[in-house]
Amino acid sequence: MCGIHAAISADAGRHQLSPALERRLRNRGPDHLGAVEVQLCPGESPLHLTLTSTVLSLRGDHVAKQPLEDAESGSVLCWNGEAWKLGGKPVEGNDGEAVLALLTAASRNLGSEDSVLGALRSIEGPFAFIFLDKRARKLYYGRDRLGRRSLLLKRGDEFLLSSIAEAPAVGWAEVEADGCYTIQLDGQSSPKELMPIRHDWDQNKDLVSSIGTFNAAIPTATTAPLNSQSISVAQLRDHLMQSLQFRVLNVPRPPMAETSDARVAVLFSGGLDCTVLARIASDIMPPGQAIDLINVAFENPRIASQNKNLSTAELYELCPDRVTGRKSFAELLTVCPERQWRFVTVNVPYEETCAHRAELIDLIYPHNTEMDLSIACALYFAARGQGMGQLSSELEAAESYSTTARVLLSGLGADELFGGYVRHATAFTRSGYPGLIDELKLDVGRLGKRNLGRDDRVMAHWSKEVRFPYLDESLVKWAIELPAWEKCDFDNQGTGCDLEPEKRVLRLLADSLGMHSVATEKKRAIQFGARTAKMESGRVKGTTLLLP
Repeated sequence: MCGIHAAISADAGRHQLSPALERRLRNRGPDHLGAVEVQLCPGESPLHLTLTSTVLSLRGDHVAKQPLEDAESGSVLCWNGEAWKLGGKPVEGNDGEAVLALLTAASRNLGSEDSVLGALRSIEGPFAFIFLDKRARKLYYGRDRLGRRSLLLKRGDEFLLSSIAEAPAVGWAEVEADGCYTIQLDGQSSPKELMPIRHDWDQNKDLVSSIGTFNAAIPTATTAPLNSQSISVAQLRDHLMQSLQFRVLNVPRPPMAETSDARVAVLFSGGLDCTVLARIASDIMPPGQAIDLINVAFENPRIASQNKNLSTAELYELCPDRVTGRKSFAELLTVCPERQWRFVTVNVPYEETCAHRAELIDLIYPHNTEMDLSIACALYFAARGQGMGQLSSELEAAESYSTTARVLLSGLGADELFGGYVRHATAFTRSGYPGLIDELKLDVGRLGKRNLGRDDRVMAHWSKEVRFPYLDESLVKWAIELPAWEKCDFDNQGTGCDLEPEKRVLRLLADSLGMHSVATEKKRAIQFGARTAKMESGRVKGTTLLLP
């Protein structure tokens, strides 16, 4: 995870990072801060470009100091993300350096925009980037197809790009995850007049998120119930294994950590999606490494007023996600007894929630609703990872603990891909498979716009990188090209299988992995599971704006 920033101005030395913005960029990348200043178009109407990067080093055997510069061409790359594959081949060593080499090779000839765009389109993984092709006087920037990393844009006297907004957070917009953008820096335009041009990630308009063609097939007869022998269950396990191998292996030992300490933690509600990730990660990771399971619960004054006979500690333990978290933790201890699991209970007092509210509102911007805040609040404190750690299911064994892990695993994406929301069941009830398919396609297509940039900003604030195994490009392509009845099983509710039809393919996988209790867990939104929603009043709507 890194923080990246670019400023195009008309005056040399005009742009200076404010202390607040520098602090937030450093929070995202505590291992290095660097800047490069470039004057373009000397003798014409000069433009001055300042590129800044901070680095959280998680790839290769050294800290790759950014911005990355190519000595021969003068081209510069600010890279925030993970390139798992380039041109279909796994990346070895530092991925930022590999991406710079790929882009500079593509840009050796003037007028090579198509080559550079082709190189960018060959990257698999979550990323946001800013690349200056100095010879061509062209700036490229963008987010990956699913928008898994944040990048914001602000236009005025300067043209600004940044991982995070500068406080006060006004005037910034999220860069859409719909392609790569280019700006010609030819000295004929002032920063206000610069006109970005969008280039699609893929020319095929039928692709969802430029990844795959959604399977809209409708069964001509009653479908057979999904079961443990269904081919889609085995295929899902294979895809998750491959996705997790990229995301949990070869993670460098965190600073001040011992060899056996956690390098990877799971954002852990105890629900189906995250527990399957924890279970499969345990099969992949070296046996001596611990895995932290971070479970967050909040003091909610509205709930407390309804349960005045209970202590605050008891209220934390009655949070729905705490209850399911403990149950799934116990099942993991039974199924994988050789793994050192640590259940990290993060209890957040109401006063602490209030103290961080202004920071959170700035971090989620330009998202600006009560629902955005309640979801982000749970992710923010979970990513901080400070609480009580338990190595067994005994409550009295807990002790004060802060996770050493810099990599966080999130189960986000499973509901959108496999039909886990109530609205998916509702769509099927109303309109059958055509309605279900339309709803699934809508959800996958808007993932980046709705969730991921916001989530990246709040969790990276604690010098952590969140990784989404369900959103691996290969897994997403497989899932959206799979017939709907091979993912969820609304056509056979209560027939041939005692598991819920929502995400049944994933439930069957959990069951086959020995997680019988987890396989039956129902979907619960994080803001209700952790009790960050409706803290003061049950009448507050999720769509209510935080700022006018």
